[in-house]
Amino acid sequence: MLPSPTRRALLTAAASLAAASLAPAAARAQDAAAGKVTLAGWSKPISEITNLLAEPDKGFFKAQGVELVYLPGAGGGDAIRNILSGQADVAFTDPGSFFMALDKGEKLRAIYDIYPQNVFNVVSLKSANITRPADLKGKRIGVYSLASGTRQNLLVMLHQAGLTEADVEIVVTGVLNFAPLLQGQVDATAATDTGLLVGRRRGLGEVNVMEVRDTLNVSSDLFVARESVLQQKLPLLRAFLKAYRDSAAWMIAQPEEAATLAGKRAIDGTDRAINLEVIRLRNAASIASGGRPLGTLDLDLLQKAADAYRELGLIQNRIDVAAAVDTSLLPAA
Repeated sequence: MLPSPTRRALLTAAASLAAASLAPAAARAQDAAAGKVTLAGWSKPISEITNLLAEPDKGFFKAQGVELVYLPGAGGGDAIRNILSGQADVAFTDPGSFFMALDKGEKLRAIYDIYPQNVFNVVSLKSANITRPADLKGKRIGVYSLASGTRQNLLVMLHQAGLTEADVEIVVTGVLNFAPLLQGQVDATAATDTGLLVGRRRGLGEVNVMEVRDTLNVSSDLFVARESVLQQKLPLLRAFLKAYRDSAAWMIAQPEEAATLAGKRAIDGTDRAINLEVIRLRNAASIASGGRPLGTLDLDLLQKAADAYRELGLIQNRIDVAAAVDTSLLPAA
C-alpha cells in the first residue's frame, strides 16, 4: 500500500488546484472535513474492533483528514452518556440503548449500521437445563454491565417469554467473562457471539445457547450522534464514516493481517488464532443481507425493532425511526 499523503501535501495540492479553478469536489470536501472525532465505544480496545485500533498502522481516518480518538466504555448506554455529556462526538451503541435515549427525549440520530446482524445470546451450562426463555424465571443471569447491549437484549428475550427484569436476578460479570457461570455464581449469562467463542476456546465446555436473533433479529450496533453535533460537524462526520467503511472493508478483505495487528493493539489479542476467529465473526456481522453496502441502515427493520421495544414495555413512547435516522452521511457505495 502506498503511504498516505501528508496533511501539508493535501492542503498544498488543494490550494493549487483551487487557484486554477480546477479543485475536485473530493479534495475540497476532505479539506473541510479535517478535525478530531472522538468515538465513544461500548468496550475497552478489544480485538473485535481491530479495524479501529489499527489506525496507527493503517491510517484510514488520517487519509480522510480525521484524527480518531477512541473513548472506552462499559456498554452501549455508557457510549450514549458520553455523547450526551459532550465527551464524545459519536457513540458506538446498541439499538436498545439508542431507543431508550430517544424515549427520554434526547435529540439523537443513527448514522451508520455497524453490525446489521444480531450477535447477542444467553448461555447456560447443560446441567442447568435452560433451553428456552421461559426457563430463565427465577434465575441469576450475568450481563457485561447494566448499560450494555447484553442487558437490553436479555430484556427482549425475557419479554418474549412473558417475563420482566423483576422475574430474574441480574448480575454484572464484566465483558467476556464466563468465570461466574463456571463457578456457579450465575445460572446463565448474556453474551455475544465473540464472547461465547472466547469462552469456548478457554474451556467453557458444553453449553445451551439461546440466540436473541430468534426473538428479534435487529442490528447489534449503530453509530449515533446528537443532532447538534451533526449540524456542527457534518463534513467531518461524513469523512469519519467513509474512513470507518474503508477500515471495515479492509478487515473483511484482510482478516489475517487484522488478526496480527490485534495482537499488537487489542488488550485481549494475545492469542492470534482467537483473534482471527473473533475478527471473522465480526466481519460476518458487518455484512447485511441482500448485498447492501456496508453501513446501510434498514429503516423498516429498525422501526419494527423500536415498535417491539414499545410493545414489550422497554420504552413508553412510539419512536418514528425515519425521524431519528440520517442516511445522508453514508458514503457512496
